[in-house]
Amino acid sequence: MTVRIVTDSACDLRGTEVETLGIEVVPLSIRFGDEEFIDREQLSVEEFYRRLETSEDLPETSAPSPGRFAQAFEAQLEAGADSIVCINLSAGLSATMQSACTAAESVDADIRVIDSRSITAGLGTMVLAAARMAADGSEADSIVAAVESMRERTRVFGALDTLDNLKKGGRIGGAQAFLGSMLSIKPIIDISTGEVEEAAKQRTRRKSLAWLRDKLAEYPAVDSLSVMHGEAPDIDDFLAMLDGSIPHEIDRVEKIGAVIGTHGGPRVMGFALQLPA
Repeated sequence: MTVRIVTDSACDLRGTEVETLGIEVVPLSIRFGDEEFIDREQLSVEEFYRRLETSEDLPETSAPSPGRFAQAFEAQLEAGADSIVCINLSAGLSATMQSACTAAESVDADIRVIDSRSITAGLGTMVLAAARMAADGSEADSIVAAVESMRERTRVFGALDTLDNLKKGGRIGGAQAFLGSMLSIKPIIDISTGEVEEAAKQRTRRKSLAWLRDKLAEYPAVDSLSVMHGEAPDIDDFLAMLDGSIPHEIDRVEKIGAVIGTHGGPRVMGFALQLPA
């Protein structure tokens, strides 16, 4: 049985891995005022952050239509899939899961839709692991079980440089307490449950990055570790802070794409890790 993997563009996977592993990425849409762009197809990560810095309008996202997911499923079936595992952005943050489920019901095939309860590299790590299992010949049941296990062991934290984008997008969730804080704070959020929760408040950018470093150091062992940033000019400073300070190797350093960058805002910085089973 051949299993193929579908995900959405909140996974922030780019480059040869996606093509080599045959992963189908369904894009969300990004709006700046009256202008709407299809993520990755009409708007690159670099162009997104350029617009974010210059536009008077804060961006918004919209989930893919069920039809767009149906097209992706049909493409994987035509490519030889017997089963499809679709792993998506947290349902607590987007209607993307709902679109994927609606599409799966409309396609006559074995399609399993999974809520990753994660975002960016947290989601991307699950997708890559699932695609590698599929390439090695694993069956759909085994892949679903592995992803569900990874989901429970994934932790995602992010340091925001501004609350404006999170407030605008209405995704602030359990971090509502930030709204009553002084404007000078640098919020740190925890998205490990698939919803936005308050993790900490720091007074300066440097202290917020130090908090992330210290949080990472609390974990004695991890299976994978990714650092993500939204075109942050101080990414090298953060990596230097981590060097020799944490007991882990960094597997990936990735740019946060337009979907999560819309809500995280410019210069967002964070990490995603997976705890050992």
